[in-house]
Amino acid sequence: MHCPFCGHVDSKVIDSRESPDGVRRRRECQGCGMRFTTYERVHALPLMVVKRDGRRETFSAEKLARSVRIACAKRPLEIGALEKLTVDVENELHRLGRAEVESRIIGEMVIERLRSLDRVAFIRFASVYRDFEDIDTFARELEALRDEAGQPSAPRNQLPLIPDDVPRVADRGRKRRPRRPGPGTGRPVRVTGP
Repeated sequence: MHCPFCGHVDSKVIDSRESPDGVRRRRECQGCGMRFTTYERVHALPLMVVKRDGRRETFSAEKLARSVRIACAKRPLEIGALEKLTVDVENELHRLGRAEVESRIIGEMVIERLRSLDRVAFIRFASVYRDFEDIDTFARELEALRDEAGQPSAPRNQLPLIPDDVPRVADRGRKRRPRRPGPGTGRPVRVTGP
């Protein structure tokens, strides 16, 4: 380490402390005796995300946090839960030790954490991320989620309680009186009901 005052190459470490950003070292120059501070920080290479269409872009923790926040909108979650989820995913990505990560892997990491955090947020995120092609695929995902939660689900061969082909009752409000023909029309009016 060169002395910033005289340029001498030798210095002695007087004090060394851990800091949130890395390691802080207090040094003394062997040439001029002046003291100076150096910081050691890990310089991580930017993580690249490989999109479905093959494009590459720099990983953005803010973009990840924004998409998780949208999925969790109006959900009763603890303060800091979303930030923790985002930081956990980012840390796991860096632990992979790869320069490029497919967006699919990031999405699955988020889905895995949302599944245990909030089931509605999980379905919201999964419906956008997995881009379900039809309602049956989406229904299977919901069924799997219901099975995981231990909620009883109807067996596949069980008939529904209310079949889909039963017509709905249109109006259950107050009963209407039948219309009477107006004076001079002379046409009979069909009266239905009691």
